[in-house]
Amino acid sequence: MIRTLIFGAAGRMGRRLVANVLGNPGFELAGAVEYSASPDLGKDAGVLAGLSPCGVAVVADAAPLFPQCDVVVNFATTGVVECARAAVRAGAAVVIGTTALSADDRAELGRLAAAGGRIVAASNMSVGVNLLFKLAREATKILGNSYDVEIVEMHHNQKKDAPSGTAVRLAEVICDERQWNYEEDVRHGRVGMVGKRGDREIGMHSLRGGDVVGDHTVIFATEGERIELTHKASSRDTFARGALRAAAFLIGAAPGLYDMQDVLELK
Repeated sequence: MIRTLIFGAAGRMGRRLVANVLGNPGFELAGAVEYSASPDLGKDAGVLAGLSPCGVAVVADAAPLFPQCDVVVNFATTGVVECARAAVRAGAAVVIGTTALSADDRAELGRLAAAGGRIVAASNMSVGVNLLFKLAREATKILGNSYDVEIVEMHHNQKKDAPSGTAVRLAEVICDERQWNYEEDVRHGRVGMVGKRGDREIGMHSLRGGDVVGDHTVIFATEGERIELTHKASSRDTFARGALRAAAFLIGAAPGLYDMQDVLELK
C-alpha cells in the first residue's frame, strides 16, 4: 500500500482526500496535518471526513511523519515549498494541488526535482480538466489566430484567489500555442469605455457564488460561429481521485517535476 501523508487534512479538499485514501485499498493514511492554530487539531481524520474513526489524529507537527510515508499530498495554501523540501529530504514523493504557486515557488520545486525529488505539481488534478487543457491546445492549433478567445471560470464564494489556477493554465496553453505572452496579452475583465476588442487579446473572467466546485469554459469566436469547450466539476472527489492517480504514478517514476499531463500521458 502507498503510505500517504495529507496536508490541509481538515479543509474541504483535505477531507475528501482523506476519504478517498481511506476508501482505496491501495493506499494507507500515514498522517493528517493542519496549521498550528487549527481548531481541528487532535480530531480523528476519518471522523472529520464523515467516516468512522480511523485512528489517525490531525496534528500540526509533520516532522516525525515524513519518514513514515511514501508520498505527501498537499492542497494547502501556505508552506508548500517548505513541505516539499522536507518530503524530498525524507525520500517521499510529493503531489501538489495548490493553485496559487508563484514563479519563485515553481523554480524551487524545479531545483528540488533536479536534486532527486519526485514531484507532481498541477493547478488542477481532475482528469477531465487535463483533457480540457489538451483540447484547448489542439483547438488553438487548428483554428489559428483568427478566432477571439475568452475564458470564463466560476467557483464557490469562499475561493480567495482569482482567476483560478486552472483558468490561468488554460490561458498559458493558448498563449504558448499562439506564441503570445500571458502578462501582455491576457485581459482580466472589462469595464468602462475600453474600445473595441484587440486582435491580440485573451479575455479572462472570474465569477464567484454559492457552492460551485469549479466551472471552466474556453470560447473561440469568429465571424459566423462559436466553439465552446467546457468542464464542470460537481464533486471535489474528482480532484482527490486525480491526486491519488498522481501519487501512484510517482511511486515508480524517475526524479523530476511532472504535471498531470505527464501522469495521464497526454503530452
